[in-house]
Amino acid sequence: MQEKLCHQVITEDLFGDIKYVAGVDVGYSNDDRITQGAIAVLSFPELELKEQAIAKRPTSFPYIPGLLSFREIPAILDAFKKLNIIPDLLLCDGQGLIHPRRFGLACHLGVLVNIPSIGVAKSHYIGKYDAVGLEKGNWQPLIYQEKVIGAVVRSRTGVKPIYVSTGHKISWKTAINYVLKCTSKYPLPETTHRADKLASC
Repeated sequence: MQEKLCHQVITEDLFGDIKYVAGVDVGYSNDDRITQGAIAVLSFPELELKEQAIAKRPTSFPYIPGLLSFREIPAILDAFKKLNIIPDLLLCDGQGLIHPRRFGLACHLGVLVNIPSIGVAKSHYIGKYDAVGLEKGNWQPLIYQEKVIGAVVRSRTGVKPIYVSTGHKISWKTAINYVLKCTSKYPLPETTHRADKLASC
C-alpha cells in the first residue's frame, strides 16, 4: 500500500494563504491498548490556540517500524472529524519522505485528507547528513540513496536538531521555513508541543 500510495505524494508547494496550522500527535494509554489521536489548531502566524480535538479508540495495529501510520492514522482521522476549523497546513509528529518507501505518517495523512503536511520528527531514522550549526535556523540536507529526502534543522540555538521533510503538497525547503516560523520557545514547533500535551492527557 505504501509503495502504491507514495506516487500520490506531491513534493511541490501547492497551497494558498496559510491562516491555520495544526499539530498532529498520537499518545497511548492503558498499556498501549488505547490510541489517542490529538490535533491542535493554531492561528498563523500568531500561533494562538483556536481549537483542539482528541479521539480515543482501541489500538488495532502492532508497533512495526516503517508502518507507524497504520497504527496511528485511524485515531487521527477520528479527531479530524471533530474539528470545526479545517487547518491549511499540518505539522505531524513523525516522518514524511524520511522513510524507506517515502511514505511516512505525514505523507500518508496528507494524501488521505488532501491537506499540505510536514513531517517533524525528533529522532534520526534513515539517511546521512553533515554537522548542523548550533544556531537556530541552521540546517543540512538529509541524503538517502543519493537523494535529498528532507533536512536536519536546528529549531532553537543549542538544542538537538529535528528532522523535517515533505508530507504532501509542500517542498522540503518551504517545510523548513514553516517549521521555523511555528517554533518559539520549545525545540519542537508550537503546534507539535500543543498536540503532544493533548495526546498525553
